[in-house]
Amino acid sequence: MSLDAKTLYQLRSAARRGLLENDLILQRFFNRYGNELSAEMGMALAQLLELDDNDLLDLLLSRNEPTGSLDKLDVHAVLTMLRKQ
Repeated sequence: MSLDAKTLYQLRSAARRGLLENDLILQRFFNRYGNELSAEMGMALAQLLELDDNDLLDLLLSRNEPTGSLDKLDVHAVLTMLRKQ
Protein backbone atom coordinates (compact mmCIF):
# COMPACT_ATOMS: atom_id res chain seq x y z
CA MET A 1 0.00 0.00 0.00
CA SER A 2 1.45 3.36 -0.98
CA LEU A 3 1.53 6.47 1.15
CA ASP A 4 -1.38 8.86 1.04
CA ALA A 5 -0.76 12.48 0.05
CA LYS A 6 -1.11 13.77 3.61
CA THR A 7 1.49 11.37 5.02
CA LEU A 8 3.86 12.11 2.14
CA TYR A 9 3.47 15.85 2.81
CA GLN A 10 4.18 15.31 6.51
CA LEU A 11 7.34 13.34 5.71
CA ARG A 12 8.52 15.98 3.26
CA SER A 13 7.96 18.63 5.92
CA ALA A 14 9.86 16.64 8.53
CA ALA A 15 12.68 16.21 6.00
CA ARG A 16 13.48 19.93 6.04
CA ARG A 17 16.62 19.85 8.12
CA GLY A 18 19.15 22.22 9.60
CA LEU A 19 22.03 20.76 7.60
CA LEU A 20 22.10 21.54 3.90
CA GLU A 21 23.64 18.14 3.14
CA ASN A 22 20.65 16.34 4.67
CA ASP A 23 18.24 18.63 2.81
CA LEU A 24 19.86 17.90 -0.53
CA ILE A 25 19.91 14.13 -0.05
CA LEU A 26 16.33 14.02 1.23
CA GLN A 27 15.02 16.30 -1.52
CA ARG A 28 16.55 14.09 -4.23
CA PHE A 29 15.15 11.03 -2.46
CA PHE A 30 11.61 12.43 -2.50
CA ASN A 31 11.94 13.54 -6.11
CA ARG A 32 13.00 10.05 -7.14
CA TYR A 33 11.00 7.78 -4.82
CA GLY A 34 8.26 9.92 -3.26
CA ASN A 35 5.42 8.48 -5.31
CA GLU A 36 6.64 4.90 -4.83
CA LEU A 37 6.92 4.82 -1.04
CA SER A 38 4.90 2.19 0.76
CA ALA A 39 3.39 2.74 4.19
CA GLU A 40 6.15 0.57 5.71
CA MET A 41 8.86 2.61 4.01
CA GLY A 42 7.18 5.79 5.20
CA MET A 43 7.26 4.55 8.79
CA ALA A 44 10.95 3.62 8.45
CA LEU A 45 11.74 7.03 6.97
CA ALA A 46 9.84 8.72 9.81
CA GLN A 47 12.05 6.88 12.30
CA LEU A 48 15.17 8.09 10.52
CA LEU A 49 13.85 11.65 10.46
CA GLU A 50 13.48 11.60 14.24
CA LEU A 51 17.28 11.53 14.52
CA ASP A 52 19.38 14.61 15.17
CA ASP A 53 20.79 16.17 12.01
CA ASN A 54 24.36 15.01 12.62
CA ASP A 55 23.31 11.44 13.47
CA LEU A 56 21.17 11.30 10.33
CA LEU A 57 24.01 12.63 8.20
CA ASP A 58 26.36 9.99 9.61
CA LEU A 59 23.91 7.30 8.50
CA LEU A 60 23.33 8.87 5.10
CA LEU A 61 27.07 9.08 4.43
CA SER A 62 27.68 5.51 5.67
CA ARG A 63 29.79 6.70 8.58
CA ASN A 64 27.54 4.66 10.88
CA GLU A 65 24.99 1.89 10.52
CA PRO A 66 21.59 1.73 12.23
CA THR A 67 21.63 0.31 15.74
CA GLY A 68 19.05 -0.46 18.41
CA SER A 69 15.47 0.17 17.35
CA LEU A 70 16.65 1.34 13.90
CA ASP A 71 18.39 -1.95 13.12
CA LYS A 72 15.47 -3.33 11.08
CA LEU A 73 15.11 -4.49 7.49
CA ASP A 74 12.74 -1.69 6.45
CA VAL A 75 15.04 1.01 7.87
CA HIS A 76 18.02 -0.55 6.11
CA ALA A 77 16.05 -0.65 2.84
CA VAL A 78 15.12 3.03 3.04
CA LEU A 79 18.65 3.94 4.06
CA THR A 80 20.00 2.10 1.01
CA MET A 81 17.68 4.13 -1.19
CA LEU A 82 18.75 7.35 0.51
CA ARG A 83 22.43 6.51 0.06
CA LYS A 84 21.96 6.11 -3.69
CA GLN A 85 21.20 9.82 -3.95
